[in-house]
Amino acid sequence: MINAVGREIPDELLEDGQEVYQGKFYMDGKYVKKDSPRTKRYEKPLESKLCESIREACEKCGAHDGMTFSFHSDFRNGDYVASMVAKVLVEEMGLKDLTIAATSLGSAQDIIADYIEAGKVIGIQTSGVRGRIGEVISAGKLKTPAVIRSHGGRPRAIEAGEVHIDIAFLAASTSDYYGNAKGTGGKNNCGSMGFAVPDSHYADHVVVITDTLVDFPNLPATISSIDVDCVCIVDSVGDPKKIATLEARMTDNPRELMMAENVANIIASTPYFKDGYSFQTGVGGPSLAVNSFLEKHMVERNITMGFALGGMGSAICKLQDKGLVKKLLDTQDFDLGAIEHLATHPEHNEICTSQYANPSNKGAYVNKLDFVVLAALEIDTKFNVNVITGSDGVLRGAPGGHPDTAAGSKCCIIVTPLVRGRMATVCKDVVTVTTPGDCVDVLVTDYGIAVNPLRSDLIACLDKAGIAHVTIESLMEKAYSLVGTPDDLEWEDQAIAIVEARDGTILDVVRKIKPLQLD
Repeated sequence: MINAVGREIPDELLEDGQEVYQGKFYMDGKYVKKDSPRTKRYEKPLESKLCESIREACEKCGAHDGMTFSFHSDFRNGDYVASMVAKVLVEEMGLKDLTIAATSLGSAQDIIADYIEAGKVIGIQTSGVRGRIGEVISAGKLKTPAVIRSHGGRPRAIEAGEVHIDIAFLAASTSDYYGNAKGTGGKNNCGSMGFAVPDSHYADHVVVITDTLVDFPNLPATISSIDVDCVCIVDSVGDPKKIATLEARMTDNPRELMMAENVANIIASTPYFKDGYSFQTGVGGPSLAVNSFLEKHMVERNITMGFALGGMGSAICKLQDKGLVKKLLDTQDFDLGAIEHLATHPEHNEICTSQYANPSNKGAYVNKLDFVVLAALEIDTKFNVNVITGSDGVLRGAPGGHPDTAAGSKCCIIVTPLVRGRMATVCKDVVTVTTPGDCVDVLVTDYGIAVNPLRSDLIACLDKAGIAHVTIESLMEKAYSLVGTPDDLEWEDQAIAIVEARDGTILDVVRKIKPLQLD
């Protein structure tokens, strides 16, 4: 079946009521049934939930063959807990046929690639796949297709019962012996634990793993003791210095700074840029740099931002310190400065991913966004964006909140260089659609600006402000003139990953690339 972005979805994937993507607001107004979490009762007074080891916690929670377990990724590349737990389950306990339902997977969890190759891990459900895990999945070594969901799509699937988590293992910077846990106040802080909250509510069992035990009650707590079965103490839950990945660092590249300034000028040209406006930036040097250029426009017009949303970095925190942002609504922190800021500023608020972007609740915060600025691996002439697969077809990215914020915001701006190395970023057709083109409004490159023809109002705004723009087709032609027209990738029939739209319908399918293209 062909879906609304022109992708062919195999019939065998359309079982048990599964539908193809039919537009960004297809599910609006429909009723959905929320899952009733299964939980173990603790009626007798319990002095402590401390366990001697992760294995003891696994045994108390009934770890078994064929189960689904989860982690959160707020420690990003500095996470230790996911690999630590996977090693206990597979190597110490000898469990098999496991499914991992993580918020994201990357180089910090490379050991899981070994377990996929050994057939111990047979399923992956995640919002991101990078490193060796992406490579082995792309090579067709995972027994079942990986399921890729956005940050809003993941809690939607959990709350609907489409993902049933047997045990959630949640890294925490601090916890008391009863399980009240959070990402601040410890020796290794991750800041917001917004990714972990849906798991804590809906998993059958919850194990908090921390390296800093504090007195009861550890309040205010992100993870409440009412949801926690066990608490484990380890030497270290992660390295906060590795939270700030290369992609999440502020750029000093002149070309990227030029693009960021153009984005800020576009934002300032729209009617949405007024006192109390709302804003989010994605991960990526040019995206994050927009914050500094917005400051000039805000000061000139004497306006403040009502709230900033999503992942937080030091740049947006500094704007709040200057009185230019009223509230920060934080799902994850991108650097040490933002982590410290969350712990010390009362108007820097932690929120969970369901509040942030779940399209099946009655008030996701992304629906209140005026602007979102996002990066892209590729964007095609229909404004579809790819942030998952590289030009070689290998899984190496994450949709994150990209599709959620693009759909919810009044103005979605993609900022990306026209080419990367010898690859065209603006192309005829993206390798994989992760954000549909009807959700994307403006493209900013180092060779020009293009506006989606669906947004004639924004075209008029740019014209009035004297901001030059061209067609996206002309940008594609320029990219091809610089690096050549790429050869089409060749695929096998095997589906190695399913990309769900945020509403749960199927947006695209990633197939196994032919072996010669892996060499």
